[in-house]
Amino acid sequence: MKYIYQNKQINYHISGSGNTLVFLHGFTESLEIWKDFSRELETTNTILTIDLPGHGQSEALENSHNMEEVALIVKSVLDFNAISQCVMIGHSMGGYVALAFAEAYPEYLKGLCLFHSSALGDTAEIKQNRDKTIEIVKKNKFGYLNAFIPDLFAPENRNTYQEEIKTLIKNSEFMTADGIIKSIIGMKDRKTRVEVLKNIKMPVLFIAGKKDSRVPLDKINQQIILPQHAESLILENVGHMGYIEAKEQTMKTILFFAKKIFE
Repeated sequence: MKYIYQNKQINYHISGSGNTLVFLHGFTESLEIWKDFSRELETTNTILTIDLPGHGQSEALENSHNMEEVALIVKSVLDFNAISQCVMIGHSMGGYVALAFAEAYPEYLKGLCLFHSSALGDTAEIKQNRDKTIEIVKKNKFGYLNAFIPDLFAPENRNTYQEEIKTLIKNSEFMTADGIIKSIIGMKDRKTRVEVLKNIKMPVLFIAGKKDSRVPLDKINQQIILPQHAESLILENVGHMGYIEAKEQTMKTILFFAKKIFE
């Protein structure tokens, strides 16, 4: 399904019926990553998944993909589908968008899940690394994707999930270098939203992997104590890709979290 935002096509999928769960994918991913989750959870919930700008079948925006504007696009898709209350789950970059959404439009949210994601902004070192990444993408997009995606998994899981890694790489290759770069800039420029977690009124679920090299567990532990109501799932032998590396466990945890909230 398509939604038009400033003459750009935004692709989304909605299925099921009942309370709404909104799933936002991470960098270089697409709504396709949520297929198994959707199939399982749509029997008792409405499931909305969105291709964020420059990802999947959604077009890149004219400017960099700043988290505030992407959050506005998510809100626009919710409004288009007459959704006024939901639990929002954001994986990695999708969590950055979900936090921007929570800051700007908290009335839409019953709960929030940061799935291998963080409220911290980039350090100066990470910003420099993102600038280097932009230059790499300009020169060799395919080489970058082939190196970047396997590294998101815990080292001991890379052989186990070779087929899933191949699929992720294949799907990401449809992204343009322009779309990738605009998302990198959006992540680099995002602000810290620790205060959002401190002031948030809704329950927050943190899902983290002990082997996550992108969002270290010690940083997440410092954030878990901030909300008034926080729950956490800490995954052994899991990197940044818990929706694959611990699919059943993360799916059940999200379902239980949402069910408690809506009840």
